[in-house]
Amino acid sequence: MSSIVVQRSARRRLRAGASFLETYLLRRPLPRATRRTTPPLPSQPRSFASGGDPTPDEVLSSFANLDHRRASRCLFPEAVFGQGKTPAQIHSILDSMADNVNGMVESASSEGKDASPAAASTAIIATRIDRDAFDAVANIGPLQHGVFQYHDTARIISVRANALNDGSDGKTPRTFRQSVVVACAGTTDLPVAEEAAVTLELSGAPVTRVYDCGVAGLHRILSALPKLRHPDVGCVIVCAGMDGALPSVVGGLVDVPVVAVPTSVGYGMSLGGMSALLTMLNSCSPGVGVVNVDNGFGGAVWAMKCLNSRER
Repeated sequence: MSSIVVQRSARRRLRAGASFLETYLLRRPLPRATRRTTPPLPSQPRSFASGGDPTPDEVLSSFANLDHRRASRCLFPEAVFGQGKTPAQIHSILDSMADNVNGMVESASSEGKDASPAAASTAIIATRIDRDAFDAVANIGPLQHGVFQYHDTARIISVRANALNDGSDGKTPRTFRQSVVVACAGTTDLPVAEEAAVTLELSGAPVTRVYDCGVAGLHRILSALPKLRHPDVGCVIVCAGMDGALPSVVGGLVDVPVVAVPTSVGYGMSLGGMSALLTMLNSCSPGVGVVNVDNGFGGAVWAMKCLNSRER
């Protein structure tokens, strides 16, 4: 008899628990930060103000709202993260950016040589573009307001605005006086390191490359000390995967900021760059800052801001 009572009591508790879960967890709305929303599907094609075929500006505004004034606030202009965008979207965005730079350069030219824009503000780049994506963009046709170039290892499309092709007074962008060393531990880290190096060069920052100098052969980074400690160097970017130890070594050898960029290179428990990221975050060398995994672009912009603060 007592066994039957216990079983019934247990079943009541289970039902009560299930009711609690249903009432307070399943039926409650999710917090705003975790609520999933699905955008409604358009019921009909979008109409444009021009009536017939949309203008280039109307096409662009249907999928992008470009921040053309970002360079004036943050030193470096908006960049295009190419991954996930269609070739037509990338082509349209880059052309609009080139048009904006043309206007900025021509305005500076009319004000005289001293008003020439900073090279960083004229940089136009799209990152995470593989060769097939670039070919698809190029097949659409040339840009109206600039000329693009592909940087294979860095997986970057850069655009030189038409107004910059004239090197007359007032149109030569100002560059940084100090340089940046970009170092990487292994050859497999080159795409991330080159993303940083090309971004810097397009922004007017002189770059010294020190590649394949990982901690498995410490003599390699020690032999690069003259480059790392050169008086013109204002920042060092270090890209590394595997154990991610190289930034700590470099941080103990130089007196300038070190930007650590973990890469997703490594076996098994490297966890797609997480082990390198955690090593860098736990660096015992002071003065080492860390960006996200494989974010060579972010490391480059951080380095530029270091140079900019020193040159004011």
